[in-house]
Amino acid sequence: MNIDTVVDKDYLGKCFRDLADAPLSALRGVSVKDAKALQQAFGISTVRELANLNFVKWASAITTLADEEQMAPGEVAKEVLLDDAVEMTFPASDPISVDSGITRIEVPPEKVDAQTDHQHAGKVEESTESGKEAATAH
Repeated sequence: MNIDTVVDKDYLGKCFRDLADAPLSALRGVSVKDAKALQQAFGISTVRELANLNFVKWASAITTLADEEQMAPGEVAKEVLLDDAVEMTFPASDPISVDSGITRIEVPPEKVDAQTDHQHAGKVEESTESGKEAATAH
């Protein structure tokens, strides 16, 4: 990073030691008025004091960790179950057939065959057949 892009024009070419001990207004975008407000609010007056301010360190740590945070196992399971349920209900990834006017539905190998087992269709059919047999036996 070119340090000249983050410091005020009066501080171009200064070494890092000088910049660290420079007033807050040395930072590009921090006016003298802003520097006074920071001094009143936090009791700081140099770039080094700003960098060492606990609030800045905490905010930096939180945002760094937030970028690396992973979902809890329970959240991952819920997300996977929701994705699977949506895929079974609305196979939006299946292309629409343009020549026959019918939507082609293919079930991924890791999914159940929704055509034959949607909402336990197999068990319903089995129960219906056994019910028919019981009715004809009487």
